[in-house]
Amino acid sequence: MSETALPEPDRAEGAPHPRETVRLFGQDAAEAEFLDASSAGRLHHGWLLTGAQGIGKATLAWRIARFLLAHHAPATDGLFGAPPLPRSLDVAADHPVARRMLALSEPGLFLLRRGPNDKGDRLAQEIRVGEVRKLANFFALSAADGGRRVVIVDAADELNTQAANALLKMLEEPPARTVMLLVAHQPSRLLPTIRSRCRMLRLAPLGAPDMARALEQAGIRPAGDTGALAALAGGSVGAAVRLATLDGLALYGEWVALMGSVPRLDRPRALRLAETAAMRSAEARRDLLFALVDLFLARLARTGATGAPPTPEAAPGEAALLARLAPDPRRARTWAALSQETGARVRHGLSVNLDPAALLLDTVFRINETAGQ
Repeated sequence: MSETALPEPDRAEGAPHPRETVRLFGQDAAEAEFLDASSAGRLHHGWLLTGAQGIGKATLAWRIARFLLAHHAPATDGLFGAPPLPRSLDVAADHPVARRMLALSEPGLFLLRRGPNDKGDRLAQEIRVGEVRKLANFFALSAADGGRRVVIVDAADELNTQAANALLKMLEEPPARTVMLLVAHQPSRLLPTIRSRCRMLRLAPLGAPDMARALEQAGIRPAGDTGALAALAGGSVGAAVRLATLDGLALYGEWVALMGSVPRLDRPRALRLAETAAMRSAEARRDLLFALVDLFLARLARTGATGAPPTPEAAPGEAALLARLAPDPRRARTWAALSQETGARVRHGLSVNLDPAALLLDTVFRINETAGQ
């Protein structure tokens, strides 16, 4: 299989690629911060875009790249003075830079992401040093028309040790008129020296109105309450797309209904739900179910710690159930400990191919036992 036949590692399943996304919702503050720095002549050579996965970091990186490559700041004022400063990062879709970037043919842009493995039949699990060496070749070329060059690293969390060290050298001695945009879901995993050489740009989770607009742009029309979807997705459009395409709201509702029976567990209902985890050719839905179980335990712990259930509730009856099972900080600590324990057991079990149904039932029984204590 050739490299071109492999899926794009930076494209979320069921959603457009960030370079194809026309508008970015809910991140006006981050856009304004970058635009202010650019307009004031304080454009740092390295930017670290941080925040939860799926909230628009890569989309913002592509918007910034289009903006930088489409707007060449003149060296001196023209005959009629300096042109007006841009008020947004918007670039028209028919702009030559926008068209070339959409086709991945813009000579001023380098996209650093995971490449193929040694056999070339699937994607590597990390960004390896060979991909970073291609970036060195890109820097060796002259910038087109004397303009800027932009690098997008998506995601910097995926750099292995050799690749991270190679990228660090380029951040330490960046070529002139070059801007590097590093997308990082977990910046704590990066080398401290990489973080120290970048200006951080933090993105915020989306609220329900922005989430609805972002899903509409992606062509997703979720069933159920968008507010509940935004709450369950933690403000992440990527997570919301996954929930919407896999009917995650209904699945979480079924889990909450089952949990409503503890500590007198409805065993037939638990067995039916466990069958969902064991269905063949449904690994994505199985993984989502385990993720929702982990999220439920986290929301339980948060309820006990804060004294109130998270709002809005993500399923009918969830708020009352969370309040009943986690009435105080002591119970919050109990649920937090159980979440860590069961999460580790599930991850280990799936890694060694244990029966998913048995893993889910084990988790259910442990929750039932804890609820009765």
